[in-house]
Amino acid sequence: MALITSPLSKPKSLPFSPLQRAIAIKTRPCSCRVLNFDPFQNPKLHQINGKQNLLHAGFVTRLNGSYSNRKVVALANGVSVGAKEQDPEGEKTWGRILLSDVVVQRKREVFWGRQWNALDIATAGVVLAMHLLSLFAPFHFNWPAFWVAVGLYFVTGLLGITLSFHRNLSHRSFKVPKWLEYFFAYCGAHALQGNPIDWVSTHRYHHQFCDSERDPHSPIEGFWFSHMNWIFDTNNVVERCGEQTNVGDLEKQPFYKFLKITYVLHPIALGALLYALGGFPFLVWGMGVRIVWVYHITWLVNSACHVWGKQAWNTGDLSRNNWWVAVLAFGEGWHNNHHAFEYSARHGLEWWQVDMTWYLIKFLQVIGVATDVKLPTEVQKQRMAFSK
Repeated sequence: MALITSPLSKPKSLPFSPLQRAIAIKTRPCSCRVLNFDPFQNPKLHQINGKQNLLHAGFVTRLNGSYSNRKVVALANGVSVGAKEQDPEGEKTWGRILLSDVVVQRKREVFWGRQWNALDIATAGVVLAMHLLSLFAPFHFNWPAFWVAVGLYFVTGLLGITLSFHRNLSHRSFKVPKWLEYFFAYCGAHALQGNPIDWVSTHRYHHQFCDSERDPHSPIEGFWFSHMNWIFDTNNVVERCGEQTNVGDLEKQPFYKFLKITYVLHPIALGALLYALGGFPFLVWGMGVRIVWVYHITWLVNSACHVWGKQAWNTGDLSRNNWWVAVLAFGEGWHNNHHAFEYSARHGLEWWQVDMTWYLIKFLQVIGVATDVKLPTEVQKQRMAFSK
């Protein structure tokens, strides 16, 4: 969920549509579960060679400015979980991810054997620079610098990424006045994870093609690919998903187009301001440590929350509820809840599931600022529940 900058020019998209993919079912003994169940239908059981396999034609959501006007079309996603290290026909897999039942179906090599473009190099350079800058933290510690990092962690991580980029812009789970929406989005731009248009487009594609070969970041291609390696192949999303046709609601707003064009200037300006206020320690902690911290917490939602944890809902993908990611990521770790009800402003659906982003949204609703706050109904929960 992190793209450092926009492509300098859009690569030509591949000539496919979401409907051109289907599950190929071979008549042979199978020890795997084929995932992705329609959240609007009860999953059907089919018999293959005397064994039950859960089959599903997944759903594609086309966003036309509002999740209330969604169009559902068929998309078949075949992902195996808990499969053997090598299937009966000798097709090679890459083993299980540590302490998980998720099997790596294919390894995607990002660093070697491909052509790096200028944007790939720039993206890797920024990520590397922030990690190197954070290494100075033990040698330039002071309490003001530390609290600047903590404050910006909340401003850019909570207000910017989880509340704005994710729940407000990507899923339209609530509404706020435009001036406040833009303020929250501007906070997100300082997380150095990309401009809102690119970030939202990638995330919507993740939900559309979740844990299939067209998912921009799935652990079926390796844990580290889903965690961070995918961002260094900047043509990856276009090659898999096509052009950015899913963010028309943002592209027609001048503010977001302005942020896309000028994106890199804003974190640079913030870094200059921090240096002017507190010297090198403020730069190290307010930029280096804070950005790296928010990077990896965001990336853990992509990786850890598709590998470790529990599934409370029959989403048909690898999404898991992971409590420790939820604590670090302001409630985003209740990821299986989110994939079950992606439109929901609340991810921690149980009272004990800590969700700081939801608490803030609820506060904004109570004071009359947030409106049209979406939550799953009991009927929708029943549809997504596992069959007993």
